[in-house]
Amino acid sequence: MSNFPLIELPTFEDSRGSLTVLEQALPFKIARSYWIYHADGNTRGGHRHIYSRQALVAINGEVEIFINDGIFKENIILKSPIKCLLLEPKDWHTMTFRNNATLLVMASHPYNRSEYIET
Repeated sequence: MSNFPLIELPTFEDSRGSLTVLEQALPFKIARSYWIYHADGNTRGGHRHIYSRQALVAINGEVEIFINDGIFKENIILKSPIKCLLLEPKDWHTMTFRNNATLLVMASHPYNRSEYIET
């Protein structure tokens, strides 16, 4: 069992394909969203935040997330577009990309470089 919340997003499937919904699935309003891609073999992140919460979804491929909240350390592998990892501001994290990964990130606050803590 993980010490970090990994939620399953509501998903509807039929012969036409799959539809996954974010509406009302996250515990915060999305103020910023972005995606990271063409990063295979690279590690990004290496910081935590002062106040931003984040939700991460591997839309494609595989992303290994290392998290350290000061008490627990854990590696979580995201490789399904229906799994969403929630990160709190205290969660120092890195993201390692594999298999043509695309990572969708949704944040509770707009970008502000001054709220990043890199140590």
